[in-house]
Amino acid sequence: MAKPLSEDLRLRVIRAVEGGMSRRAAAERFGVSPASAVRFVSEWRERGATKAKPQGGDQRSHRIEGYREVILGAIKAKSDLTLTEIADMLKSELGASFAPSSIWRFLDRHAITFKKNRARSRAG
Repeated sequence: MAKPLSEDLRLRVIRAVEGGMSRRAAAERFGVSPASAVRFVSEWRERGATKAKPQGGDQRSHRIEGYREVILGAIKAKSDLTLTEIADMLKSELGASFAPSSIWRFLDRHAITFKKNRARSRAG
């Protein structure tokens, strides 16, 4: 992901547009995309904001965390559940739909793993 443009550059674009320059002309003058110039000015006019918004980060884990006790309880009852079985259980019992990859990330965050034993390993 690209780094956000500096607040100084954003302010210069906003000042140029407020001074009468078009957004496209200001974008060309300061070497940013016209879409960025439009976003900078819109944010400035609507919220007075010149700083870049936070980038990245987890946006959805709070949803599955709401089912934490249910998932951990199911794993405690039957320790060798598959990700798909957990997803199916959540869907059938609670109507909550999660991809197996979301459940894997949840389990990884909580350091829950299922280790295979030697009896199930490949033949020598």
